[in-house]
Amino acid sequence: MTHFAFQLAHKLGDAFADLGLSRDLGAVVRAQKAEFGHFQCNGAMAGAKQAGKNPREVATAVAARLAKDPDIARVEVAGPGFLNITLSDAALVAQAETIAADERAGAQLVEVPRRVIVDYAGPNVAKSMHVGHLRATIIGDSIKRLYRFRGDQVWGDAHFGDWGFQMGLLIATLAQELPDLPYFDADFTGPYPDASPVQLADLERIYPAAAALAKTDVEARDRARKATAELQAGRPGYRALWQHFVAVSRGALEREFAALGVTFDLWLGESDADPLIPGMITDLEAKGLLQDDQGARVVFVHDKMVPKKDGGEGPNVAPLLVVSSEGSAMYGTTDLATIVDRVKRFQTDLIIYCVDQRQADHFETVFRAADKAGYMPREGLDHIGFGTMNGQDGKPFKTREGGVLKLHDLITQVQEKAQAKIDEAGVGQDWPQDERADIAHKVGIAALKFADLQNFRGTSYIFDLDRFLSFEGKTGPYLLYAAVRIKSILRKADEAGFAAGPVVSLEGAERDLILVLDGFEHALRGAYDKRAPHILADHAYSLAGAFSAFYAACPIMNAAEADVRASRLTLAKATLTQLLIALDLLGIEAPERM
Repeated sequence: MTHFAFQLAHKLGDAFADLGLSRDLGAVVRAQKAEFGHFQCNGAMAGAKQAGKNPREVATAVAARLAKDPDIARVEVAGPGFLNITLSDAALVAQAETIAADERAGAQLVEVPRRVIVDYAGPNVAKSMHVGHLRATIIGDSIKRLYRFRGDQVWGDAHFGDWGFQMGLLIATLAQELPDLPYFDADFTGPYPDASPVQLADLERIYPAAAALAKTDVEARDRARKATAELQAGRPGYRALWQHFVAVSRGALEREFAALGVTFDLWLGESDADPLIPGMITDLEAKGLLQDDQGARVVFVHDKMVPKKDGGEGPNVAPLLVVSSEGSAMYGTTDLATIVDRVKRFQTDLIIYCVDQRQADHFETVFRAADKAGYMPREGLDHIGFGTMNGQDGKPFKTREGGVLKLHDLITQVQEKAQAKIDEAGVGQDWPQDERADIAHKVGIAALKFADLQNFRGTSYIFDLDRFLSFEGKTGPYLLYAAVRIKSILRKADEAGFAAGPVVSLEGAERDLILVLDGFEHALRGAYDKRAPHILADHAYSLAGAFSAFYAACPIMNAAEADVRASRLTLAKATLTQLLIALDLLGIEAPERM
């Protein structure tokens, strides 16, 4: 199905082309006021400059070419040469019925599907999720859903931080605390225990203390480095112990993600890329890309020199540090090897990294290195950064004690507050407790996700849970209420034996609702092309608002005529289908009642 803006742009483009002008002048936008019709085009102003004519003259000529189009009721020339376009009721009715009959609510698939990996969340072994992971998780999951819905083959990858020096810190510290465990006995031949000797709480206690000690204690640091080297060399006991670290960490993390309604197709970690590093370094060397630089080995990726703040000149993009002066592979080395791994495993066309905006320079360096080495074209690699979730003081959100808030605690806080709001409103006092708890959870998660996704991802926002949980205004609970209300209407209609039917004569609120429904494909394309879920969130909010106005102005169950009631039920069903799809793409689930 082609939405109205696209259809009109095509028709106007033909009209401008007939005048010897660019087809691109036919672009239209939705009119902001009813007196301006349904759509507006201002291409006549630019076209007049091309043609050396008066803008109104050009606009009048274009309008004349559209005057006989059956889908257009009126084309008016306004002001210096604006074109105000009003669609015919016949066109609106036909579009409404097409949308209503389409399970995808009018959404189209991409013309050329791609193989896409979305890298998001970035959890680590031995660390609980905290609020700093929230935006990466919510935004990345929405983009994965959006790309998959549009027809791409998509894998969501947690990119698990499961390798490197932190693993050596854990092993070395545990060897000090529990030296009798079989994992530390070089003569032990196995099998090693199936049950882990540690849980996530143990790892969370060990890691920060060990990391702090290694900064000041040379012997502790050397023990951790030795353990890291032996782990990476394949020492059986250390590998078995490391697998326990990974399993207990992943199990706890998956519970946190499940509470957010987030899943991953892949849990490939840094450990999966590690075996590729030696061969990759050899390849980079063979291609003449590895250069010596102050004892380290780097890949230079800059394309020009720029003035430095402290004088002189330096590269406009920092080089990729591949091998440190101590001979170690670095963080960027692993990221480059991960690209090699993903291309090899999945033949990816596009890799999207949903990571904090502060990592932008790092990713630009890695992406340029991947392009320069021929591993993946630069245009196939994209870092979509995001701002921070801040407290009322405008600084990154913290606990009252000033610490970083764990994600589990945040979710619990949101759910408890949602339950209190529902209790305060007296919702479902006689409903089963399990259902009430499920509703509270869905309301809380909707509040949390929509508060994030309604903002352009590059901006920061203030965390205000009371505002997020409001059932009025631009909030997740407001959207859930809209969906639940439509579900209730349709249930009552079904119980009364009322069926949906053909769309008939329209009132103003019905026309407005159809025009918003028609805008779904445009919103999807914008969110997809710009990798910006807020465009879809804006559409969902507009749709809920348009239905609210329609519901107030156009009685459904009490419609005076049966065919009008059937028509309005069709519009209600179409709205619900589209709203639920939009919510699902944002990672939000609506309850059946509330």
